[in-house]
Amino acid sequence: MSAFDKKKIYESVPQKGFFGHPKGLLTLFFTEFWERFSYYGMRAILVYYMYYEVSKGGLGIDEPTALAIMSIYGSLVYMSGIIGGWLADRVFGTSKGVFYGGILIMLGHIALAIPGNITLFFVSMVLIVLGTGLLKPNVSSVVGEIYSEEDNRRDSGFSIFYMSINLGGFLSPLIVGGVMKYSFHLGFGIAAVGMFLGLLVFIFTKKKNLGLAGAIVHNPLSPDEKKKVFTRFGLAAVVIAVLIAIAIPNGLLTFDSFIALVGILGILLPTAYFIVMYRSKKTNDVERSRIIAYIPLFIASVMFWAIQEQGSTILASYADKRTQLEFAGITISPAWFQSLNPLFIIVLAPVFAWLWVKLGKRQPTIPQKFSLALLFSGISFLVILLPAYFGGSDSLVNPLWLVLSYFIVVLGELCLSPVGLSATTKLAPAAFSAQTMSLWFLSSAAAQAINAQIVKFYTPATEMTYFGVIGGASIVLAIILFALAPKIQGFMKGIQ
Repeated sequence: MSAFDKKKIYESVPQKGFFGHPKGLLTLFFTEFWERFSYYGMRAILVYYMYYEVSKGGLGIDEPTALAIMSIYGSLVYMSGIIGGWLADRVFGTSKGVFYGGILIMLGHIALAIPGNITLFFVSMVLIVLGTGLLKPNVSSVVGEIYSEEDNRRDSGFSIFYMSINLGGFLSPLIVGGVMKYSFHLGFGIAAVGMFLGLLVFIFTKKKNLGLAGAIVHNPLSPDEKKKVFTRFGLAAVVIAVLIAIAIPNGLLTFDSFIALVGILGILLPTAYFIVMYRSKKTNDVERSRIIAYIPLFIASVMFWAIQEQGSTILASYADKRTQLEFAGITISPAWFQSLNPLFIIVLAPVFAWLWVKLGKRQPTIPQKFSLALLFSGISFLVILLPAYFGGSDSLVNPLWLVLSYFIVVLGELCLSPVGLSATTKLAPAAFSAQTMSLWFLSSAAAQAINAQIVKFYTPATEMTYFGVIGGASIVLAIILFALAPKIQGFMKGIQ
């Protein structure tokens, strides 16, 4: 994006109107709120829907397979952001990416809401994966466009935006998890309604509040490029379809081989992206230095999300099978624990946003904040191994242990996620702005691709080792990153 385009977009957005922030933040806040309401509501019950018996309304998939599918699903959701970011940068802009993505997500939830079979389940997965890839990175990129690069409100604005994600994530598991005992499909239907409301907010407020933000295609394809690119895409789609048609009947494409393939892609795709951006003629020397600085931040993000995202897999199963669900006279739905993470963020996000503004130039640097995030995530896993240490792996665990673990990892998330979103918009090469945001979400894709490989090692018997090894690795990486923080900061070339 040229400096002229950035200035033109910034000037087109009303700069006051939402708690002292640009008015466009209101549109993006509520669009993202409803999209996350739909996604996290669906996700809160999806793993149970997969491994619960058919007699209980589930699909009857064995639990290890269900946990692996859940991780692969999450990985593909974020991996598809590559497609969404590229299409936004080069074809139709971020605003249309948000709209088209919302349509696909809504259709995916509708497919889940229809009582049927495993086929509809996989159809819904494809729709939600593609839809989230279009919407998720692009709505975050638009947030970056409504602020100037020098605007001190930027980090605070991303923290407020991040709170919208968690407000939706807090309410939906409570509502959808509450109806889970009656019908999984009713819960998925509620998720579909949530995405529909998000689309209405976006459609009816974007023109007035967003100005040109999201409307400009920053690196458009030329007519010749369009012809070549879409011809290649078409040929690639045909080749992939033929290979799948041959591989499945011959036993070459199995669930295990698919997990391995996604794991490889989770590593190769971000590596390829870093290489392409670094070597591009459209990237200048300052931007190349910033790409170098971004690499250790990306690796730290992978480690963090590998722990945080197990809240919907390993810890979801832990809540269902290892936790005492009769507490203080209340019967707890295991899905309700999915509300803990966003609840703590809702409470603490304003505190962190205020803290960064209050500290100003005295606040920790971006690499130092990331190292703190890794420290907290590691401690959160060490905490959850303590019940097995004190009481063994056979007794049910007091739910407050899970509450404490979720609380600690949230402290890390607030040091990493909103800060990472903001840092991505500042460190991104101009020609790859939306695609760099897609790269940020690839850290979660890589983390969950890795998780799909390691969740099979979790059993009640290996519980302490599992949590201890992963938690310890996060703490060691935190120490290394903190030591390298000054060097990384130097490569950022003035970005704070």
